[in-house]
Amino acid sequence: MSNTQKLIAVVGATGQQGGAVVRALQASGQFKVRALTRNPATHPKLGDEVVLADFNRPETLKAAFSGAHGVFLVTNSWEAGTDEPRQARAAVNAAKEAGVQHFIWSTLPDVETISRGKINVPHFTDKAKVERIVSEAGFAHHTFVIAPFYYQNLLGVMGPQKQADGTAGWALPLDPERRVIHMGDITELGRIVAGAFARPELAGHGEHLPLVGDFLSFNEIIATLNRQGNNFSFKQVPREVFAGWFPGAEGIAAMLAYFEAHTYLGSDSRDAIALANKVAGQQPTEFAAWAKANFAPPTAT
Repeated sequence: MSNTQKLIAVVGATGQQGGAVVRALQASGQFKVRALTRNPATHPKLGDEVVLADFNRPETLKAAFSGAHGVFLVTNSWEAGTDEPRQARAAVNAAKEAGVQHFIWSTLPDVETISRGKINVPHFTDKAKVERIVSEAGFAHHTFVIAPFYYQNLLGVMGPQKQADGTAGWALPLDPERRVIHMGDITELGRIVAGAFARPELAGHGEHLPLVGDFLSFNEIIATLNRQGNNFSFKQVPREVFAGWFPGAEGIAAMLAYFEAHTYLGSDSRDAIALANKVAGQQPTEFAAWAKANFAPPTAT
């Protein structure tokens, strides 16, 4: 391995975002990767180095970032007890102390500001508020990447469910005709991150780089899937009805209300998307192509 390769420390290396970043950095051949995890012994081959990092033990972060040129940081808002601003501040401070030159934070739009306080989506806004901590830390370079609505969500947490009429599909508090969802294959986020580390002159001054493979309405999502052999349905339900269906439903309803009012990214982001694609070095995968490869239609019986 060349001694000229810059070392990048990747927080959350076992997760979807961090894992994608590790793979893209390794594939580029330009970087040495230090994968950070709470359980290094469980993942011995995750990166060129595998090192302990635990936000509940901030003293582990000093060694985790020691000697690193760059840090990619993502925090898990869904983990019980997570305080993202506190975790991010600890990571920023440790990275600054370690002499890190380029800090990349995985952020989301500031729903509180965009909606003027009318809509509360904490897992978006909490990430957005960390941007100021990163910006004010004084790194030589810093970049913000924005994860989209994952295509993978439609196979998992927001996958089709059996409906009351016996069909499989979605019942959501969302106008299915409105094109509001910026989507993408989360495994491709790593290319943007690797590109930003490789070209800080292009994307190292606080730029926002969203991964967007497609921009669709829910009707367009379902039409795409049904053209590929599925038979999914959609029913729009009132927000207050949906909010009582299961724990956490109220939060999803608020997020979808934000999408409907402002779109996922919250503003005209065409220039930012174009820059992200330039930094990544290629266009991201469109939904139809991803669905064809990953969303198997039912087999005939």
